[in-house]
Amino acid sequence: MFWLLLLLLAWAFAGTACTRLCLTAVRAADSDPGAGGEDGVPDLTLYEAAFLSGGPERVADVTLVSMARQRRLLLAHTGWATVVDPCGRDEIERSVIGAIGPQGQSRIAPVRARAAGTDEVRRLADRLVRTGLAVPEGALAVGTAVRHVRAAALAVAVLGAAALLLPPQTGTSRPMVGLWFALPLVLTLSCLAIARFEVHPYSPWASAAGQRRLGTLLRRRRPGEEPSLLTAVALRGIRAIGEPELRAAFAHRDAPPRE
Repeated sequence: MFWLLLLLLAWAFAGTACTRLCLTAVRAADSDPGAGGEDGVPDLTLYEAAFLSGGPERVADVTLVSMARQRRLLLAHTGWATVVDPCGRDEIERSVIGAIGPQGQSRIAPVRARAAGTDEVRRLADRLVRTGLAVPEGALAVGTAVRHVRAAALAVAVLGAAALLLPPQTGTSRPMVGLWFALPLVLTLSCLAIARFEVHPYSPWASAAGQRRLGTLLRRRRPGEEPSLLTAVALRGIRAIGEPELRAAFAHRDAPPRE
């Protein structure tokens, strides 16, 4: 019976993805010191918050916006960055200035990419990993494992539909075939529901401890107080920028070359 082969594939997809999700969640829980172990820990710096929220490129974004607001960097609405003050105040700023290049001017998109890959940003990431706030590079994050389970659920549904579309076979009714495929589908959907309740929100950068530390940045504000622009950019990215010209500088894309 060909539908049995499809059923075995469905169980393989579902079982592998759900097992990975469970193991990843267990490892994340084992490495989490818990909320009680964070008393007296210093607040996150702006760069640390940016990395935990959006990774290396978010660090570059925060640095560019910070230097632009201090008039030490000009971000034009045409998508160009120009150095005004070539003296960076910390290693991250110096890495961004270096990413712009010796001419002192470059397009913003490649600057973001080059700055995100500098040694200074990697050292920041390593420091966050050592303190248990960031997910180690190459490790399977819970969010990635959840996406694998979603893909497995879709694969099970497709395989089940394919099995139901096969010509009827003696000894097995279509409702029974559908019931067999419903079992791995229920398994994947149950895992997704539990993961959403237990470990949501998912982050490819911040561990559970890192996500709690990010939450303190907002909880410590006075009621009704809006976060500063740099904090908002660190947490939400360039979409938090309210200034039209500054937003246009990041949103600008080169026109495709004409043939």
